[in-house]
Amino acid sequence: MPIVTVCASAPESRYDIHIGHGLLKACAPLFAPYRGRRAAIVADSNTAPLYSYALMEQLHRAGVESSVIVLPAGEATKCPEELARLYDAFLDFRLTRADLVIALGGGVVGDIAGYAACTYLRGVHFVQVPTTLLAQVDSSVGGKVAVNHPRGKNLLGAFYQPELVLIDCDTLQTLDERQVGAGLGEVIKYGCICDRALFERIETLGSRAALTPVLDEIIARCCALKAEYVRVDPHDHGVRMQLNFGHTLAHALENAMGYGTLLHGEAVTIGMVAAARWGEALGMTPEGTSSRIRAVLRAYGLMTDVPAGLSPDALAGAMALDKKAEGRTVRAVILTEIGACKGVPLTPAQLKAFL
Repeated sequence: MPIVTVCASAPESRYDIHIGHGLLKACAPLFAPYRGRRAAIVADSNTAPLYSYALMEQLHRAGVESSVIVLPAGEATKCPEELARLYDAFLDFRLTRADLVIALGGGVVGDIAGYAACTYLRGVHFVQVPTTLLAQVDSSVGGKVAVNHPRGKNLLGAFYQPELVLIDCDTLQTLDERQVGAGLGEVIKYGCICDRALFERIETLGSRAALTPVLDEIIARCCALKAEYVRVDPHDHGVRMQLNFGHTLAHALENAMGYGTLLHGEAVTIGMVAAARWGEALGMTPEGTSSRIRAVLRAYGLMTDVPAGLSPDALAGAMALDKKAEGRTVRAVILTEIGACKGVPLTPAQLKAFL
């Protein structure tokens, strides 16, 4: 059972994040409160064959009837058309407001399943079972759910907290190196914005091989950091915006290159280096910070540079449509040092100049 349980809370909810090994084969007690209800398990074509049978068996033991809805794998799935297909599947399964939706997969599955749970019948019970490192340390905690619009990432969304997050670290064994890297980018982000000791620990370890034996406790630390941001600022109006370090450029890259070309975590690592450089250009970030972050990212085999051939005009235009845009400016997250940051309004002209 869990090696650690982290509590997350927001004004409208409180929930536990269970982190451990083998939880998908021993989680029936966690679903006991849902006895007699139905559970729609939303998975994708990668996670369904790997984990859905074990989860269904545990639900059966808990007295919960379940059905699996399989979506195509990839960022392109996070769209209004697939959302409508989820609603149809919920209706076919006769899902009621007493029942629950379980997101079994990475950030894409969690986002679209959560948005569907939030809007179907004005809200049904929702559980997150993240199976990628990125989803475990970031997107499964905090209640942000959304689908993409052709003109921007996550432009159609809401805040909808899960009632339970179940993190089975064994699922990371089935990830390829690229997916692991995408999650490591988000881990390093936490160190950059709010935990200097975490950043320095990752810097000292210096490689994926050295990090792997302590990855469980790294996940727990990141969940605790995310939970604190959510507690203080559940609806992303203030300090929680710090979690978007690197995301201003990242979302623009994903949009400009076509959703799915870059993994979200890959775009974020590129965006973090860029944001550190912006801070240095503004005189707010100590010189050499971007080089230090770049060196750590490269030591872990992560992306650091904007792909060649992208138009600065197109990227600046995409950044101007970011969710954090305020009037004629975009609020970018700038480091004041490793482990501390602040939001800074930047104009499209400034963003273009930085590029």
